[in-house]
Amino acid sequence: MSRRVLITGGIKGLGKAIAKKFYESGYTVAVTYNSDKAAATAIEKSIVTKAFCWDVGNFEECQFHISAVEDYLGGNVEILINNAGITQDRMFHKTEHNDWESVLRTNLFSVFNMSRCVIQKMRDNKFGRIINISSVNANGMLGQTNYSASKAGIEGFTKALALENAALGITVNAIAPGYLGTDMVMHMKQEDLQRVVSKIPIGRLGTPEEIAEIAAFLAKNSTAFITGAVINANGGLRV
Repeated sequence: MSRRVLITGGIKGLGKAIAKKFYESGYTVAVTYNSDKAAATAIEKSIVTKAFCWDVGNFEECQFHISAVEDYLGGNVEILINNAGITQDRMFHKTEHNDWESVLRTNLFSVFNMSRCVIQKMRDNKFGRIINISSVNANGMLGQTNYSASKAGIEGFTKALALENAALGITVNAIAPGYLGTDMVMHMKQEDLQRVVSKIPIGRLGTPEEIAEIAAFLAKNSTAFITGAVINANGGLRV
């Protein structure tokens, strides 16, 4: 049976890799995006999916658009992957309120918004998978008080929601990737990139495809005993 999957922030980078993995594994896939229409069109052409445009940090927009997603998928969202995220990096004493609010809104509030929109039907059907994308920097990073707070919040949310729904066939887990070879990372200054890689015990950046494999693993029927977990995938950077 083809399960129905929704991936937020699913048109580029890690989200795109996850969408591609699930599509190739036989799932029915929908993705969200916020602004890049060209990238949305490209992913719709490369895999059979529908890209829906809205701000997942806005609860009312999530409530409004979820029915269109369900219509496209042919039923309720069975697997939700909360991947949408941004950065606004500054040392805290230089951080503006908007830098704080925009990151928390996109990275953390979206996880509540989307999970809240799909959880009741998951509970009714006694099946669901919610997979939240955290980060190695949930543990704290210079210049990322906003980002680290959002990702640490995701991990606490994951564990609490897992406890609330464990008896109903719903698993809730998080993946905390390290540095990946995405466009954003590869556009770093060469010396900064070399400094990052030198600190990774495995000696290289991760790939979005490696994280996509973990997401696909957590979505399986056969991994129903895993819930409330944070899967660290960082090449040994944090152990």
